[in-house]
Amino acid sequence: MNLSPAAWARILPFLLFLGLLALRGVMADLGWLDARWIYALNLLLVGGLLAWSWRGFGELHRQNRPQGREWLWSVALGLAVFLAWIHLDAPWMQIGEPTAPFVPTQADGRLDWPLIAVRWLGATALVPVMEELFWRSFVMRWLEHPQFESVPPQRVTIKPVLMATFAFMLVHPLWLAAIVAGAAYAWIYMHTGRLWNAVIAHAVTNGALGLWVVATGNWQFW
Repeated sequence: MNLSPAAWARILPFLLFLGLLALRGVMADLGWLDARWIYALNLLLVGGLLAWSWRGFGELHRQNRPQGREWLWSVALGLAVFLAWIHLDAPWMQIGEPTAPFVPTQADGRLDWPLIAVRWLGATALVPVMEELFWRSFVMRWLEHPQFESVPPQRVTIKPVLMATFAFMLVHPLWLAAIVAGAAYAWIYMHTGRLWNAVIAHAVTNGALGLWVVATGNWQFW
């Protein structure tokens, strides 16, 4: 498979994120240090890799930011996905268990606010950019045509959307919620032609989910 530099710029941050997630799971199983702080490496390493390649992500440059009511549509969609996510959690709607459940509490049960801040910031600011660049900008369009940068999102057909959404589902334990989320983010990207709208919707979902998790103690969603 001969992939372009633009493709690798979208693939490598995602692979690095998965690698750090796996490392956190191994460290948690072995009891090495406090594996939860591995999440902070995502901000430094994955965030640094995205920043290094940022000039090549033309669709995220200033001129491609949401226009007019697109901001409202993105926020509304993100909140709708959040509400769906916290209700689509029946046992039959889950596949497997999280690699390393994230419970940011201290030994005495008090909340560990530095850990919460790291987790929330990563989920809200880093993950939406990384995942939308990988799943929607790259995978969805690449399945339409290997020269994915030349494929306008509005021209992507249903088969690549379904395939990309199915793959997105496989890396999330809540499979039905992931299908809803992946389809929603793909829809707003295709409908508006702006990746920023999918990023914003994804960020709102993750941000709202994080606040809800901390407020309710439903750590299984993290």
